[in-house]
Amino acid sequence: MTLLSKTYGLRHCHNEKAEPRQPYGPRQRQVLNLEAFAQARAEISSWPGYDETPLHDLKGLAAAAGVARLWYKDEAGRFGLGSFKAVGGAYAVQRILIERIEGETGAKGVTPGDLLAGTYREITDRVTVTCATDGNHGRSVAWGAQRFGCRCVIYIHAGVSDGRKQAIERYGATIVRTAGNYDDSVRQAAADAAAEGRVVVSDTSYPGYMEIPRHVMQGYTVTTDEALRQHGTADLPTHIFIPGGVGGFAAAVCAHYWESLQDRRPRIVVVEPEQAACILETVRAGRPTAVHGDLETIMAGLACGEVSLLAWEVLEHGLDDVLAVPDAAAAECMRLLARGVGDDPRIVAGESATAGLAGLLIALADPQSASALGLGPESRVLLFGSEGATDAAVYQEIVGQSPEEVAAG
Repeated sequence: MTLLSKTYGLRHCHNEKAEPRQPYGPRQRQVLNLEAFAQARAEISSWPGYDETPLHDLKGLAAAAGVARLWYKDEAGRFGLGSFKAVGGAYAVQRILIERIEGETGAKGVTPGDLLAGTYREITDRVTVTCATDGNHGRSVAWGAQRFGCRCVIYIHAGVSDGRKQAIERYGATIVRTAGNYDDSVRQAAADAAAEGRVVVSDTSYPGYMEIPRHVMQGYTVTTDEALRQHGTADLPTHIFIPGGVGGFAAAVCAHYWESLQDRRPRIVVVEPEQAACILETVRAGRPTAVHGDLETIMAGLACGEVSLLAWEVLEHGLDDVLAVPDAAAAECMRLLARGVGDDPRIVAGESATAGLAGLLIALADPQSASALGLGPESRVLLFGSEGATDAAVYQEIVGQSPEEVAAG
């Protein structure tokens, strides 16, 4: 069965520093550890509206692609926000506010329930959180600010669609649109925060700014913890394909599986857009390396030119491979998931969510690439579908159906 309409090119870089047999070490544990995973899960699972997102077993697509198993962790329904980011930015906002309250009052054991009840509203009202976003992270931060009782200013760059802008505004955030690309908006948000006394809640880290991105990544591990329990340890994936971006989510996935499974961990493959392959260039250079330009890609959530330094602490030795794929392949995979193969469910997958599937299918179509990645008929592959239709108009333009029509089957 032909899954993609044509043969696509694939940029591949194997990480020579990868240590697949070495357990998660002290250096990485300073970034993320099992205690932090457990705390994030306990707190986020207590939020109203929490529910596990589904792990689809795509038997039809697996058979057609020529692998033994293919799972898709579907983040489209996460807290009604449409992406995995819901458990990252909002969790960091919660941690910031609890730390502020405890610092000002001397109280111990302030809980998410206290924030939701408005118990310390006179303190949280004085806090303004801010960040730059391509859409999903900013929506999570704005939602967290509204839910936990503080103010919010979100920066978007010139390429962010009006649909994604409006989705953030629905949660009461003030929006500032900047010129340039995502990395330019990150710098502007940080500069304005310093001048205005705002708290930056970024999913990327840089020198002098590490602790809050660590909270964001801790929140992401709720998604990986669910997936690990859903597929079970008796039938572990041999490969995990993850969307790239600044690397925070990839590092959280890598850390959780590495720490939990140690030398049984799967092969970790990050997939990026061709136009914004900062992790690939970083792995190739052996050090954080920026990608410049407008970073134009339909995979808006992955349009990032600089890897997070905190994420690199984990990825430098925990990441096995990086792939860069063309936009057209990601769009085809959106349509493929929307149609379903055989008895597979029809899945609403956003542009960034299909990066992993695109990388997998392109590699499987080329024997040399498949061999280089260790892919074959016995492979069991886990895909993290990072988002649903975060802009309904863009989704319909690409897929030819609305998200509602696809979801209705």
